Amino acid sequence: MLFTNRIFLSAVFSWFLAQLLKSIIAIFKNRPRTAIQILMRFFWSTGGMPSSHSSVVVAIATSIGFVMGPGDPIFIVTLFYAALVIRDALGVRRAAGFQAKTINALIGYLKKENDIDIKPVKEIHGHSISEVSIGAILGFFIAVAFCNL
Repeated sequence: MLFTNRIFLSAVFSWFLAQLLKSIIAIFKNRPRTAIQILMRFFWSTGGMPSSHSSVVVAIATSIGFVMGPGDPIFIVTLFYAALVIRDALGVRRAAGFQAKTINALIGYLKKENDIDIKPVKEIHGHSISEVSIGAILGFFIAVAFCNL
């Protein structure tokens, strides 16, 4: 059954805990004003400490390693999948966020100087090395706990 599966539970719990921690940190850091802003931060925001992407993929790979064994082909697949997701969070998404920020600054300048109506692009926030590391550590220990309890 799905809700008794250690792999599923470690993935869901690592996502939930990472998002909860991220939301709590954001509350103290940014002081969202409404419950809607807090819920939006919990369910939809990207970036921040810790990385829920890293937490989930490391929890999945670790729990599969415990349940199926490190020699199982599925473990190898999830290990490389985790590496790709973490690399994407550190590199591609982070670079896209910096580019979007620069484009939005240019849009702001064009609006001000030339009265051109251009909508800003969405700024996707990638992760820093510390955010990814803490997320990965969180996912690892949650998977160890679920697989050994």
